[in-house]
Amino acid sequence: MDGGIVVEGLTKHYGRARAKALDDVNLEINPGEIFGLIGPNGAGKTTFFGCLLGLLRANQGSIRIDGLHPDALAVRRISGYLPERLQFDRWMTGRRFLAYHHCLAGGPAAQRATDVEGGLRRVGLASARWDMPVKKYSRGMLQRLGMAQALVGGPRFVFLDEPASGVDPAGVLAFREILGDLKRQGATVILNSHQLDQLERVCDRVAYIEAGRIRSVENLRQPEQGRRLLVVRWLVGETTPDGGRLAVAAAQAGAEVVSAEAGQARLSVADDPQAAALLRGLLEAGFAIMEAAPEGGRLEKFFRAGAAPS
Repeated sequence: MDGGIVVEGLTKHYGRARAKALDDVNLEINPGEIFGLIGPNGAGKTTFFGCLLGLLRANQGSIRIDGLHPDALAVRRISGYLPERLQFDRWMTGRRFLAYHHCLAGGPAAQRATDVEGGLRRVGLASARWDMPVKKYSRGMLQRLGMAQALVGGPRFVFLDEPASGVDPAGVLAFREILGDLKRQGATVILNSHQLDQLERVCDRVAYIEAGRIRSVENLRQPEQGRRLLVVRWLVGETTPDGGRLAVAAAQAGAEVVSAEAGQARLSVADDPQAAALLRGLLEAGFAIMEAAPEGGRLEKFFRAGAAPS
């Protein structure tokens, strides 16, 4: 599958005990897809990243990125990587660090200063920090610089390992916008993170990895199957409708009231259209809705199902 990533029978073990960090992994990641990886600590996600990047050699199986081996120079030229554990030349300033990687990537010297400043702005690193030694950067500032470095040269394949670790809310929003830009540009993004809510917002599909094997893959672009709980909160006041009106509005939408109290209710809905009909009915019944959200994110339920004892 040219333009994407194909993994077949990938197995990696360590030491004389030959304990398998990866065990017969098979996976296809489509071109232009944002693909997430989740799983417990020690599941094999970091080893899988190392193999995808050509930094680790598998004992069995194969990986093809854009039809080529991960270690091919042609693949490295179009790849960007943000590792979980950042190691920088601490004496460098942020500006010089990014300019150095711009040079390594073969970026035009005449465009270097403009590209570097644009890259630092893109990740939201304050201009007052650009000429500060990296050794004085906070963890969040380092993450921003690392993201800027991963994006140098406009890579077609972007590997991000816990990109939002230690980043403040403004940084999380900036990174989410960057991921949206990458998708619109057709880049393929592989994202490893424990922040399930953020993955759910940006990913097309997510794989659950445990004990070196991919146990299941969730397609977040397909409607969720089965009934789910919706938590609705409304403004409490003298005109707040009583429980009878709540039940009537729910029944008219085909929903069910699971529990209710002053200003809040948990309701069971079958799908998104039914949830929309429920909210419309509640508004028409006089509820001053302040918030409506699923109880427990879709990926949280996916993770719990994968982690449940078999």
